[in-house]
Amino acid sequence: MNESTTRKELIDIQLKEAGWDVNDHTQVVEEYVVDLTTENQVDELTEKYKKNQFSDYVLLGKNGKPLAVVEAKKSTKDANTGREQAKQYCYNILKETKDILPFCFYTNGHDIFFWDLENAPPRKIVGYPTREDLERYLYIREAKKPLSSEFINTKVAGRDYQIRAIRSVMDGLEQKRRTFLIVMATGTGKTRTTIALVEALMRAGWAEKALFLVDRIALRDQALEAFKEHLPNEPRWPKQGEKSIAKDRRIYVSTYPTMLNIVREEKETLSPHFFDLIVVDESHRSIYNTYKEVLDYFNTITIGLTATPTDVIDHNTFKIFNCEDGLPSFAYTYEEAVNNIPPYLCNFQVMKIKTKFQTEGISKRTVSLEDQKKLILEGKEIAEINFEGVELEKKVINKGTNTLIVKEFMEESIKDVNGVLPGKTIFFCANIAHARRIEEIFNQLYPQYNGELAKVMVSEDSRVHGKGGLLDQFKNKDFPRIAISVDMLDTGIDVRELVNLVFAKPVYSYTKFWQMIGRGTRLLEPTQMKSWCTEKDVFLILDCWDNFEYFKLKPKGKELKQAIPIPVKLFGLRLDKLELAYEASLETTILEESKRLQQQIALLPANSVVIKDNSKAVTKVNAPEFWENISVDKIDFLKSEILPLMRTVSGVDFKAMRFEKDILEVSLAKMQSENEKYDMLKDALIERISDLPLSLNIVAKKQELIKDAQRMHFWNNIKEAKFNNLIDNLSPLARYIDTRENTSGPSKFNFEDELVAKEMVGFGPQNEAVSITRYKEMVEEKIKELMESNPILQKIVEGDTISQEEIEELANELHEENPHITIGLLRRVYQNRKAKFIQFIKHILGLEVLETFNESVANAFDAFITEHSDLSSRQLQFLDILKKYILEKGNLEKKNLIESPFTMIHPEGIRGVFSPKEINEILQLTNKILAA
Repeated sequence: MNESTTRKELIDIQLKEAGWDVNDHTQVVEEYVVDLTTENQVDELTEKYKKNQFSDYVLLGKNGKPLAVVEAKKSTKDANTGREQAKQYCYNILKETKDILPFCFYTNGHDIFFWDLENAPPRKIVGYPTREDLERYLYIREAKKPLSSEFINTKVAGRDYQIRAIRSVMDGLEQKRRTFLIVMATGTGKTRTTIALVEALMRAGWAEKALFLVDRIALRDQALEAFKEHLPNEPRWPKQGEKSIAKDRRIYVSTYPTMLNIVREEKETLSPHFFDLIVVDESHRSIYNTYKEVLDYFNTITIGLTATPTDVIDHNTFKIFNCEDGLPSFAYTYEEAVNNIPPYLCNFQVMKIKTKFQTEGISKRTVSLEDQKKLILEGKEIAEINFEGVELEKKVINKGTNTLIVKEFMEESIKDVNGVLPGKTIFFCANIAHARRIEEIFNQLYPQYNGELAKVMVSEDSRVHGKGGLLDQFKNKDFPRIAISVDMLDTGIDVRELVNLVFAKPVYSYTKFWQMIGRGTRLLEPTQMKSWCTEKDVFLILDCWDNFEYFKLKPKGKELKQAIPIPVKLFGLRLDKLELAYEASLETTILEESKRLQQQIALLPANSVVIKDNSKAVTKVNAPEFWENISVDKIDFLKSEILPLMRTVSGVDFKAMRFEKDILEVSLAKMQSENEKYDMLKDALIERISDLPLSLNIVAKKQELIKDAQRMHFWNNIKEAKFNNLIDNLSPLARYIDTRENTSGPSKFNFEDELVAKEMVGFGPQNEAVSITRYKEMVEEKIKELMESNPILQKIVEGDTISQEEIEELANELHEENPHITIGLLRRVYQNRKAKFIQFIKHILGLEVLETFNESVANAFDAFITEHSDLSSRQLQFLDILKKYILEKGNLEKKNLIESPFTMIHPEGIRGVFSPKEINEILQLTNKILAA
């Protein structure tokens, strides 16, 4: 279509969708006249205009002044051909009006580009901003302050690495970057860091509206509570019970599916320019599929957060945030957090539990004679029972194994302050049925707790969510103590009081494994202690399935493969079948598959950004003439242009679609004469058909076909019509397969199992700390023992002054007694090189707090960074290296600061990073630390 038609049929409508009425001259002026006779105008390179230019559209602000220019090109031209022209119009209008530089848009009706001249490069957008959006953009452009000197609220995020993470984003924004990937170990405060960043950007005028995206309702509620705590005066969405989107807030917290539905909604949608900042929590592979659509729709400053270790982050995640593989914008690891002084995360120990049946399986050889007799009385053949250990909770269920695991947990778990009940615990189970069985065992073994000790928590249960729900009770009340979970609590849940994790299932994903461990790594908050957990210096993992052994052998777990959505698989199989039919000139099959492909194309969501972006291709295949004469070119077009779009299909019966896929695979194997594959797929399909529950009336109506499809004569010389009959009649029933009682499912027994392996495993960076701890205990026991008889110690406790002679007398007595206490040993054990003998004694007696050298160094640097919250990310990185250098070497000379490792930051070392005044402050800091 020509430019005039493009404007009328595409651009005018798109502007109207954003609230711009092209017929209202107080909003939009078409063919806006730009006077070229004004001095210093930007000239076009053509002779077409001598005195005037005519801008296709000029969008006006509420004050009637030009806010933006829209340059239109006909739909068949590249939109980028209008780029320089639109830029000229903007600058010439600025010269003419002597007011503001208008925002710049150029489009061909299909592709729209937005250019904030002098502030950012052009970027592709999915729709125009509203007048309110543009006026907000203008306000931000004029009001925003330099970020390099912007204050960071260290009361919200005051740790050195949190400040470095925030500065890395701020520095990137100053350099015109718009996407960032922050990798921070679970428990290191990703949410707090985000809140401090959002607050700083809002205060500096860089953002007015921010969206925080999470992948589950529980995480949404958790984030809302955090924003309420730290930014109580910022209006938030949603409020309790609020369903509809509100447009008058500043902080928005949403799950991916909720925001995707809002984006696709025609009436109550949000402008693509509504948000100035989006934070994507737990960024991982799934966002690259369906939920990337949300990011494409808003296309604003985007920050991805993840706890996944850098070396296993998916390539596509780095790609989304424009980072090189393996190089996020900022990273802080679990090892760094545990090794920090003082530690920021809790270390853990592992106890491996392995039962006989898990190791040797369940068979005549392993089942006790007593249990074999019980089986005979029940009319069962022991010879028929033969299961591998790995089949537990899959093909075989043995209550005795689960009972043993529960009993061992209750015996070995870390207990509360009373030493009776386990502290807060998560049981990771294989499936919901397994979780229910574990819950039942707890109730049977410990009935005195009236069913309150352990509770199943799965996302499908509405009782879990919201204030007062099971998860809220688990986090904020004494009971339940044990959350039995299937997937729901694997990631993202913040319960600092967790002291036990039980892996009652095998895990094969390295990423997920560490996310699950991350549930227990948080340390307690001293100001928010709970009565059922007053101390936590380590947490316990009970590994019932050799998960740690598995990851020692294969540290990265199974190779992660990109999951192909069912609609994509089904469409691809149909294309394969269409191609085979075309090659064999099977006209009936060509017509049938063409019809079914069109039916699947009709499922594409019209409001999806992805579909709008590919509107040309979708329009083409929706035309009846496209399907009249199928050709190789048309099949290739469907494969390259339409097949990838199938990932956007949602809200359909995926179980029916999966069943249809299974039938189609059998049909394809038949067409290709792959007899072995056909037999294998056919047998699997017959088994699926046999699972259809005839006890349900809706299924029973198809009883004749269901029974017929399980007979071999049905499959002899089967034709395409029969395959299609199966698809049409049985696929819609697939949803009922999983809801029936599975009588042919796992075999259930209650044999007595026995423990064959129980091993305590030290794990983490503090393996050598045991002897030092024991020595401390011996010293403290000796001093407490002498308290009753030693008058000098008694004087110290009572606060009386003691002489130097008395101090020396006490030192000699302690040296003679086992464990032969000396000032040298005390300094080594308590890691304080300068403290005097009497200070150690007062510290042991609880009269004086004595910092270790490492704590003194860490606290001094933390205080310095808090006082200098305007430090850049590079300066913070330098200070981190300096802190580690002093901790490792124990000293520092001035010349060291212009040598390695400090020259890694800048060739001139400290001189290239700090000003002379700042260098002097840093030298005063290090001198004070080393003199202490």
